[in-house]
Amino acid sequence: MALHSFHLKANWPGLRNDVGEIRAGNLKTHISIPAEMDGPGVGTNPDEMLLGAAATCYIITLAAMLERSKLEKQSLTMESEGIVEVEKGVITYKRIIHKPKLVLKGDASEKDLVLAQKLAEKAESSCMITRAIKGNVEVELQADIQKEN
Repeated sequence: MALHSFHLKANWPGLRNDVGEIRAGNLKTHISIPAEMDGPGVGTNPDEMLLGAAATCYIITLAAMLERSKLEKQSLTMESEGIVEVEKGVITYKRIIHKPKLVLKGDASEKDLVLAQKLAEKAESSCMITRAIKGNVEVELQADIQKEN
């Protein structure tokens, strides 16, 4: 069994509406409460970072599965949305919606398209971030699988 450690350093110099900074490997950014939640909206925030972790984990997992299955893609892009609920002062991350768009090469068969759809669904449940948040944040998949014209 291999264990991997990741380290993050944070600096928060002030109070609620101030701006801090985080550093982790190649990541260095300012952090603050988003403007939508009455913060300064500088840099990124936990809501975007959780969405980013889930989205990057998913798309990398899907790309690896496509490679192992020898499915040739023309392109793989994705939009993701995070839904956060604020009720009576309690902030809850409710749902993440991934909307990958996978375009296979023009010579892809119907069998390839079916396999690509199965892999898109499997990647969502195989991603370590999705597994980590399971039971707390719903993850929804709206995959668009097609072949190039």
